[in-house]
Amino acid sequence: MDQKHNNEVDFLEPSVLLDETHYQAGFKNGYNDGLVTGKEEARQVGLKNGFQVGEELGFYQGCVDVWMSVVSIDQDAFSARVRKNIEQLAALVRSYPLSNPEDEQVQDIMEKIRLKFRVITASLGAKLEYQGRPTSSKQDVEDL
Repeated sequence: MDQKHNNEVDFLEPSVLLDETHYQAGFKNGYNDGLVTGKEEARQVGLKNGFQVGEELGFYQGCVDVWMSVVSIDQDAFSARVRKNIEQLAALVRSYPLSNPEDEQVQDIMEKIRLKFRVITASLGAKLEYQGRPTSSKQDVEDL
């Protein structure tokens, strides 16, 4: 009976090994293809996200430039508090680490910029907002 059991194991072993060999070969091919396509997809996503961040920062910098121009022409155009907030926004925009996108603080800095911008526009009674940034999570998913 022991001899019969060994023959059954020997009979099935090549098919098990063949299955494992094909599995490993498929995994290796898929992994290598994934590395190539993954890098290209990551590059495309990085370019898109980088462009969006640059566009949003440019919008805020443009607003700061306009407001600072108004202040240089007429010191009394805005209250001291609004002028201080504009200067703080300008400092936040300058502090954004453009050359280091992996900085863990980029999201925090962008949220501070957005908040400071809302404070300024609310103080001015202006209905001004950056239109390029998606406002719903549904849009965020669709953009990807």
